[in-house]
Amino acid sequence: MRRLCYTYHVILLVLTTLLAGGAWTLCFREMPTREDPFRALPWAIGLTFITCFLLYRLYKLNRQYTQQVLFLLDAIENNDYSIHFSEDKRDKDARLVNKALNRITHILHNVKNETAQQEKYYELILECINTGIVVLNGNGAVYQKNNEALRLLGLEVFTHVNQLDRIDPHLTNSFTTCRAGESFQIPVQNERGMLQLFVKVSDITVHQEHLRILALNDINNELDEKELDSWMRLTRVLTHEIMNSVTPITSLSETLLELTMQRAPQEEIANGLQTIRATGKGLLSFVESYRKFTHIPTPVPSLFYVKGFLSRMTDLAHHQHPEACIDFHTEVEPDDLILHADENLIGQVMTNLLKNAIQAIETAGKGNGKGHIDLRAYCDDTEAVIIEVSNDGPAIPKDVAEHIFIPFFTTKEGGSGIGLSISRQIMRLSGGSITLLPNRKTTFRLTFD
Repeated sequence: MRRLCYTYHVILLVLTTLLAGGAWTLCFREMPTREDPFRALPWAIGLTFITCFLLYRLYKLNRQYTQQVLFLLDAIENNDYSIHFSEDKRDKDARLVNKALNRITHILHNVKNETAQQEKYYELILECINTGIVVLNGNGAVYQKNNEALRLLGLEVFTHVNQLDRIDPHLTNSFTTCRAGESFQIPVQNERGMLQLFVKVSDITVHQEHLRILALNDINNELDEKELDSWMRLTRVLTHEIMNSVTPITSLSETLLELTMQRAPQEEIANGLQTIRATGKGLLSFVESYRKFTHIPTPVPSLFYVKGFLSRMTDLAHHQHPEACIDFHTEVEPDDLILHADENLIGQVMTNLLKNAIQAIETAGKGNGKGHIDLRAYCDDTEAVIIEVSNDGPAIPKDVAEHIFIPFFTTKEGGSGIGLSISRQIMRLSGGSITLLPNRKTTFRLTFD
């Protein structure tokens, strides 16, 4: 722009010189005489002066307007929209030009504000959705991402796809080589546990730059919800049918047993009826344990101190397992940490976790003063309350860890397999989660968002 202006100025000066020379020549050709060849000289000088003055005036105005336009462009380029040209000049043309420049500044300022508001609007939408969004350019740099993507990937900072190497090199390769229209599933393991990510890829071109948009979803949660719903419906049906059949059998057997005992002893009948009664009661107890899984009360949250709560839980564990010789270590930070949840329901979760930890230590033969159970409570960076329960018993095998939260799955002899399932359901109803931390000693983490 500046070069064009300078070129125009040079051309204007050359044109001025030529016009002046032409006027001088014209005057001497049309007006000279033999007696006085310089009689037309004043006319030539006057005409040349007027021409030069007009051309100089035109040059000056053009230079002024050019400088104003260049000044305006520099200000806009530096995001300075406070520039304002005076609209009170005497020259009508100058006023019109200044008004036009001010109007252009105002329009561009409004366009910039609208663009910024739209960008903020779209950013807020991205932060509100439950799908992780990652936008990558051709070099693997992260053009944009939302907090859900950071949570799913277990990262606090994500600026380049190579940072995924810390999680899994296969994840880096998948993000680098995926193309628009593709979709794939890939397991991701972070501090929250094992996730099954479903990734769908699309693309867009912005400012002549090709970008890939990756949408991330944890399909484990969806599968767990469907699985849990299916189990609950099945359990309700089984409970209804079994209770209808077993209750009258148990009642009838007790009646027959009483009648038999009042008459002459008939050992075979009595033993058979006793067997029926014992079996019926066992079945009723069996069904009742599953009924608990489908009839968890609605949480009634309240505020309570975590330190006192954990102290009561360890005292209760000592009372319930007096024969277990285990050291409990509790760490709460800060000391006055408060939790908003249903204390009774969370107490059921803690009781189940402590019971499992004690049984694991006793199974490993660490009940002779060598068993340790650590309870740690704190707040993470998102202000979520975290409670971790660790024990030094044998680690849970990987193939077993994948199934421990499935209803009715158990590796214990005589176990019902509903303790951890109920605990997970309670945590979900409480707006939190329970996970088994990977690559550590047996540690369960309760997260209250």
